[in-house]
Order: sequence, then structure tokens, then C-alpha cells
Amino acid sequence: MLALLVDTATAAVTVGVAEFPAPSGDAGSSHVLVRAEHVVVDARRHGEALAPGIAVALGEAGITVGDLNAVVAGVGPGPFTGLRVGLVTAASLADALGIPAYPVCSLDAVVPDPSVRAGRPLLVATDARRREVYWAVYDAAGTRVHGPDVAKPADLRARLDAGELGAVDDLLAVGSGAALYADALGLPVAEPLYPSVAGLARLGADRVLAKAPAEPLTPMYLRRPDAVEPGAAKSVLR
Repeated sequence: MLALLVDTATAAVTVGVAEFPAPSGDAGSSHVLVRAEHVVVDARRHGEALAPGIAVALGEAGITVGDLNAVVAGVGPGPFTGLRVGLVTAASLADALGIPAYPVCSLDAVVPDPSVRAGRPLLVATDARRREVYWAVYDAAGTRVHGPDVAKPADLRARLDAGELGAVDDLLAVGSGAALYADALGLPVAEPLYPSVAGLARLGADRVLAKAPAEPLTPMYLRRPDAVEPGAAKSVLR
């Protein structure tokens, strides 16, 4: 089984191809082979970078779009324009090929190396612009226990200090927002900064292998877009 992985919820346009071997014995669906990964970090070029990135990833994997069995897409949270680019492309491609599309939370795909995390609880924070972060908290087992949500870094730190989001003592922070606002959050920061193809693939593995029905790629914006409809024209008559 082959799937295209797409995420444009952050400044990174992340595209890849993963292979999902049929599970055997106790292996389950945890074994995923990343065949290709292409990442461009540019918050203003999602539209320009995504289609070429897909072409590069397919070429590196040695396949064509006709070989794909599914599409897995990060649905955010993320800024309106960039996130929309990825989801419209993913949904359109899946529809054109007649294959299922599966949504995953983009924050869940920002996963540090196990040797770095070492069983610690995790705060994932990505840059939400407007001096805010999209965030979620995960327990030591990797289960999301709070979020996703959006907040100013100082307000998020206040909630951590108040004990609303669990113990802070061993909390590790990852993501572009964690790096950008490291001083305000006051937590040790590690990579990665953005969702990975391996993380996206892991989240979609069970559905890809089960050939589950397609699911709507509903974006998580968490707030209104920056752009607003223009108001009524003002009269120039006095």
C-alpha cells in the first residue's frame, strides 16, 4: 500500500510517499517505510511549492500518481491560506484518483526522536502568527491530553504554571512556535520544528491498511482568517 502524505499547516510544505507493508504476526501497522520526503520552508509560497513538491516526492519514490492507494493530509491547526492550499490539493487529488483521503492532526505529527524525548511528556507548539502559537500537550505515552488550541505564549505558560495542563517538571517542547517563543514558554526545546512524513504516515497507517472509507479533510483553523469581507463603500458626497 502506498500513500501520499501532505501537510501545509506550518511554514513548511511537507510532502512524501510512504509504503505500508501488510501486517504480519505481531508487527501490526507500526512498520512504515518512508519512500520519499520533500520539505520546503517558506510561509509565503505554499501554493507555488506544493505541486512541484508532490512531483519530486513521487519521482524520488519511483512511482506515479496511479500507484497511490491513499492520501493522508494534515488538517491543522494552521493559518487559513497555507492550510487551505494543502487540503484542497489533497482532496482534489484523492477525488481524481478515486482513492480515500484521511485527515490527521498536524500537531500530532511533530514527533521528536525517541532518544531525545526519552518518555517525557511533550508540548507541541507551532507558529500561529499574531504572536500566538497553536499547541497541544501529550503525556509520556504520546497520547494527546490537552488541545489543540491557540494562545499567546505567555498565557500558555501561565496555564502551565497553574497546573491546568499537567506537571511541568519534565515537559519537553517541540515545534516552530516552541523555538520562536522559547523565552516566554520557559521550557527545554528540541527538534523537530515541523510535521514529518513519518509522523503523518504513522497517524494514518491503520486506516490506510484497513482500506477504511474516505473521511472529509475538515480544516482546524481555531480562529477567523486574517482577511475580512470589505464593508460598504463610503460616500464621497458631503
